[in-house]
Amino acid sequence: MPLVYNIIGKEKLYEMIDTFYGYVGKDERINHLFPDDLTETAYKQKLFQTQFLGGPNLYNEKYGHPMMRARHMPFKITPKAREAWLENMEKAIKDVGLDEELREYLMARYSLTANHMVNSED
Repeated sequence: MPLVYNIIGKEKLYEMIDTFYGYVGKDERINHLFPDDLTETAYKQKLFQTQFLGGPNLYNEKYGHPMMRARHMPFKITPKAREAWLENMEKAIKDVGLDEELREYLMARYSLTANHMVNSED
């Protein structure tokens, strides 16, 4: 699916990320992995997702290469944490009204990335 960022658009993408972190903040399965104030985390995610989905390289310009696995290594990310992250993201995608084809595409990409972030057993 070409240029997913252009299909979703900045406003809807940012809404999706804010919705996602609203869920994460309340999810005891994973909220311990995040700071109490999710403002900066959501901001970085917006820059990263813009780039990840084919938009401008905002994250690289501000923070350098994402090095996702290395940046997540200090945190104990288990298969259960991965599932919680994916469930919250899927709810956020549905909440902002992305169509089924786009949801399936995003969840496939997010699943690959989330699987790569797992670094501990449950």
